[in-house]
Amino acid sequence: MAWIVLVLSGLLETAWAVALDRSAGFTRLLPTAVFAGTLAGSMAGLAYALRDIPVGTGYAVWVGIGAVGTALVGMLALGEPASLPRIACLLLVVAGAVGLKLFH
Repeated sequence: MAWIVLVLSGLLETAWAVALDRSAGFTRLLPTAVFAGTLAGSMAGLAYALRDIPVGTGYAVWVGIGAVGTALVGMLALGEPASLPRIACLLLVVAGAVGLKLFH
């Protein structure tokens, strides 16, 4: 269960990062509210997952999911470049997170 919560929390990290960008420095109400809600949910889920997952592994996996998810949203929906080297780097992040899970 802790791993499922950790993955969901990582996805919420993606949501709060995108909402933070869209909030325009907290000047837009709806994205700011989405940011606050998803940030709280993401942190709560991380805290729950860390009861059963070692902090180094859990935090690295959480950050990796958030970083890869945010980069993918940027590439797929926000017009950021989607070059082969950028995608290869994201795959390295995923490989690192999987390795931490496998060898914890």
